[in-house]
Amino acid sequence: MTDWILRGDFGSVPDDLGGMLLGLMLAFVCGHVVAWVYMACHSGLSYSKSFVNALIVLCLVVALVMMVMANNLLIAFGLMAVFAIVRFRNVLRDTLDTTYILASITVGMAAGTRKFGTAVVGTLLFGFLMLYLHWTAFGARHRYDLILNLHWGRPLGELPDLGGLLERHSRRSSLASQRSAQGYEGADLSYRLLLRDAARADELMTELKAFPGVSRVTSLKAEDESEV
Repeated sequence: MTDWILRGDFGSVPDDLGGMLLGLMLAFVCGHVVAWVYMACHSGLSYSKSFVNALIVLCLVVALVMMVMANNLLIAFGLMAVFAIVRFRNVLRDTLDTTYILASITVGMAAGTRKFGTAVVGTLLFGFLMLYLHWTAFGARHRYDLILNLHWGRPLGELPDLGGLLERHSRRSSLASQRSAQGYEGADLSYRLLLRDAARADELMTELKAFPGVSRVTSLKAEDESEV
């Protein structure tokens, strides 16, 4: 069995197992670097853990694609044709779903072009990578406990009064959005809060509803950041 995997490539350009593993592991490490840089530099409300995972997986899958093609133009055209057919018939909203499709096509083409060792090693590493990303929840970020939406009916210059209340209940607060209509006093505000004690969120809501100038208070628990 070991010998079959080590010497299981019967394609026009057989792959050396050591070089194959080195290339795939290098893609794995470099994909992490790209993902870490993205996580550190990302700003704004929209954040996707799935997209971060896809950055890592795509590095490994593309490396596997290049090993299967091995400078063979016919295989390259065949790979793109199959992927285009699948992509045309299905609208994939998640970037990670696209990597699964691409991985399945690539492994199938590796088996079909008699690169059996590449197919086996690529499948095992892809499966390990996906389980690793799932078990470690890689890419998840938890910076806030509560998303708070409210209407501020007083002049905007008096917002520091509201800020004092929020500071008593939170270690960190961020004004994520502010919408005001021309000709009307006040604004619709959205805050992101990291609470001092998440179990006392109800006390914060009670105080806000009784606070002068505050109305239409709603809240949403912020789990790990995801697409919004």
